[in-house]
Amino acid sequence: MEPVKRFLKTWMPSLVIALVCSLLIRTYVVEAMVVPTGSMIPTIQIKDRVVVEKLLPMTNLRHGDKIVFYPPVEEEAGKRYVKRLIGLPGDTIQIKEGVLYRNEERVEEPYIKEPMSYDFGPIQVPDKQYFFLGDNRNQSYDAHLWATPFVDEEDLIGKVILTLPTHLIFGNGEESR
Repeated sequence: MEPVKRFLKTWMPSLVIALVCSLLIRTYVVEAMVVPTGSMIPTIQIKDRVVVEKLLPMTNLRHGDKIVFYPPVEEEAGKRYVKRLIGLPGDTIQIKEGVLYRNEERVEEPYIKEPMSYDFGPIQVPDKQYFFLGDNRNQSYDAHLWATPFVDEEDLIGKVILTLPTHLIFGNGEESR
């Protein structure tokens, strides 16, 4: 019994500190997530891992950033989405003849899979809200389909800072079993 007590006395404080630090970092600083859908193809593939930086108050969000958030969709409550930031507060967004316009200026989007097969807007992004679309626009369940097309600032989780493609992790796109 004495060796067990000695072991616990020696290692328990370090283990508790490591666990608390790990939980704090994952909750407030950075977290790795798996992408379950193809809404961001070709940029992010199904089952790719993304590293998400959660320090949004210290982050400068820009058009084109990939952001993880809780969508304003009741049946998707609690799920996390990753989409591209298209509209910041005050922006006017319109999709016309397969082309995205922001504040009446055409936006070049080399990252999208194909031109959009729908028209949308014009619509202005309210204060403290954001507008998101997937890169796989014609197959993405995103702002152009939601009843409320805007995501509240408090529903933002973080900014994708790194994508780890599945094929690099598991080789040839197969997961380990």
